[in-house]
Amino acid sequence: MAATNYVTGYQHVGIPTNDMEATIAFYTALGFTLKYETENNGRVVFFEHGDILIETYEKGGQAVGFRGAIDHIALAVNDIEKAYEEVQKTGYPVVEGPCFLPFWENGVKYICVQGPNTEIVEFLQKL
Repeated sequence: MAATNYVTGYQHVGIPTNDMEATIAFYTALGFTLKYETENNGRVVFFEHGDILIETYEKGGQAVGFRGAIDHIALAVNDIEKAYEEVQKTGYPVVEGPCFLPFWENGVKYICVQGPNTEIVEFLQKL
């Protein structure tokens, strides 16, 4: 088995920002709708357009600010515990999680795995 056996689709791309107001203005000007906003060590804003979901979040002035600086991609899963078991078998480091966040209606559980290029792949289950 593999962790991807529990993946049901793309969930979101995470983009850190040092200027949330400019980020909101940019994505809404492109036609995205501000879908959800919360706090988690700074402002977190989700934008939606059709099936595309983008998470932007304040990173205390630490957003990289150059091309190729997207922080993570998130994949929706239907069983985070099983996905976690399978990810552990790969030997790639789980750098965060399993964690719970009170996002959306009932919260989410997720894990983050670091790939060989320091990319982060998040597996996320909406509860």
